[in-house]
Amino acid sequence: MTTRPSRALARILSKHGVASRTTAALWIQAGRVAVNETVIIDPGFIVVDNARITLDGRELIASSKLYFALNKPRGLITTTHDEHSRATVYECLPPELRSQIAPVGRLDKASEGLLLFSNDTAWSARLLDPARHLPKRYHVQINRLPDSELFQTLQRGVSDAGERLELAAVSELRRGDKNAWLEITLTSGKNRHIRRMLSACNTGVLRLIRISIGPLQLGTLPKGQCRALEHAELQQLALALST
Repeated sequence: MTTRPSRALARILSKHGVASRTTAALWIQAGRVAVNETVIIDPGFIVVDNARITLDGRELIASSKLYFALNKPRGLITTTHDEHSRATVYECLPPELRSQIAPVGRLDKASEGLLLFSNDTAWSARLLDPARHLPKRYHVQINRLPDSELFQTLQRGVSDAGERLELAAVSELRRGDKNAWLEITLTSGKNRHIRRMLSACNTGVLRLIRISIGPLQLGTLPKGQCRALEHAELQQLALALST
């Protein structure tokens, strides 16, 4: 008798490209996934080939690769589900996409700008790999006028909560009477990286907008809107990731 191949349920969802394995595990634990009409809440549940798998009642079929950009508004959480029922970035996506794509990285609740989504988990992992040093640019409004000491400290890097925080570049974009806009580039990032660096310099952040990830630009995409990435953009990004 021939044994049919089998894999863990969360891995199957990931391989089908509907979500990362971590996100798939959350969906399974939330009772959104059934195997042969039986709801399964164990992400490690072993499924044999040819089993019928449904997500929110819809049969799971391997999808084509999807790549989207969102201009994230402030006030939204970058997650699939929030236990406190706070608004999430998924509210900006068309309903038909919400179960198919997952965020690539994150922006905190108060931050805005370019956020990518995909069902291509390998692509997402390459984008997030810190060893690739893919530059991310931000426009940051601070609550003071910058001086040479601030720029020198930021360029040297700071220590916060036992972590070394550094940036790739910083420059002034424009200033008003009481505050200014900076452009900051990171090639690796930790949680609330820019906010923590500026806080260590006694500087507050009024707005923080991510304007690019590698060659991908936020451009004129309206706030709260998403669009599919163009083929040329994907090619440019592949080239950036290969260098």
